[in-house]
Amino acid sequence: MKVLCVGGGPAGLYSAILAKLADPTAEVEVLERNAPGATHGWGITFGEDLLDDLYRHDADSGRAIRDAAILWGDQVVRVGGRPPVHIGGKYGFSMGRAALLEILAARAAQLGVTIRWETELPEDRVAELGSEADLVIAADGAGSRVRAAHDFGTSVTTGRNRYIWLGTSRYLERFTFAFERTDAGWIWFYAYPSTGGTSTCIVECSPETWAGLGLDTAGVDEGLARVAEIFAEPLGGEPLVRPPGRVGSSGTAAPWLTFRHLRNATWRRDNVVLMGDAAHTTHFGIGSGTVLAVQDAVRLAESLRLFADDLPGALAGYEALRRAEVGRVQEQALRNMHWFEEVDRHLDGQDPVRFAYTLLDRRGDHPEAWRYQLHKATQVEGLRKVRKGVTTVRRTVRAVKRGERVGL
Repeated sequence: MKVLCVGGGPAGLYSAILAKLADPTAEVEVLERNAPGATHGWGITFGEDLLDDLYRHDADSGRAIRDAAILWGDQVVRVGGRPPVHIGGKYGFSMGRAALLEILAARAAQLGVTIRWETELPEDRVAELGSEADLVIAADGAGSRVRAAHDFGTSVTTGRNRYIWLGTSRYLERFTFAFERTDAGWIWFYAYPSTGGTSTCIVECSPETWAGLGLDTAGVDEGLARVAEIFAEPLGGEPLVRPPGRVGSSGTAAPWLTFRHLRNATWRRDNVVLMGDAAHTTHFGIGSGTVLAVQDAVRLAESLRLFADDLPGALAGYEALRRAEVGRVQEQALRNMHWFEEVDRHLDGQDPVRFAYTLLDRRGDHPEAWRYQLHKATQVEGLRKVRKGVTTVRRTVRAVKRGERVGL
């Protein structure tokens, strides 16, 4: 079998790894338009579910990713200069996106996958890729050229807010939300530790605030300096920096964007199947993009194994199962996106503790009244330590079950 993966992101590379593990004689090729190490993101965050899948399907890459990842054990919400509010029971893992891709690319090459970097496909070839392989996996991102060359029934909902994906030399040990009021309105960031002693920092605000602060006309460096000044306290005076890697047509590597919530009526056409952001996008506020991309690859591999000699059946099975799973996450992500579009309403008139709980429940998955009482109790240092201890025990047990070396 010949498998062609278009896109060298997490979905494409992990699909190639699983295809080779399933059949070492298969001819597996990845086409990536960028050079090795060039990526549009700064860092990524993920949870236990991803590690479980990685260890179960390829323990070698799972261990490498876990060893390179940073464990953060707390979340805090900062509103202006007020004391931080603690969100208990939350932890996760993060790492640089470039480091993740390096690990996956090295593992794929070790297994015999051919990776063709800096390969920009001409339009006529994109439309005919289905004739080049038994299976074509379109994992070339939200702006997928492969998807555009076929009719997948794509629909896009554009969010209102402006956001920019950055890094900072300020190393934040906790996952941090910081909200600051300016004369132009509220502006906020989500930040978490990344590799190399840095942190990923995603800044967001309404279009009115964005224009009111002059960020619509400021040059990139001028705009970053202006935003860093606003967040001087939570950033400890450290600067904001552009992400490494790919530079866009505007000549900058850090444009302000609006989020594009993307769906497709179908994920397959003949032997071409969509995966990752090419198939679906989820708002960055829930941090699921990389997780969903890798899990897409896992579900496709499982379906291919189940329907061993029936490729159409395998693709149909993959789509039916995975669309149901992703659909639930996309609905939560949409609620999350709309919550941040109305953040002024949530902030104005609420004390920081109540606001932080509203933030925690922005996806609508914490309706029980007792959760708020637990949230208030978490603000007491002694009770917070007890809760953190319980969470640590649960995390350690889960790590042992999947075969992870504990104590990392």
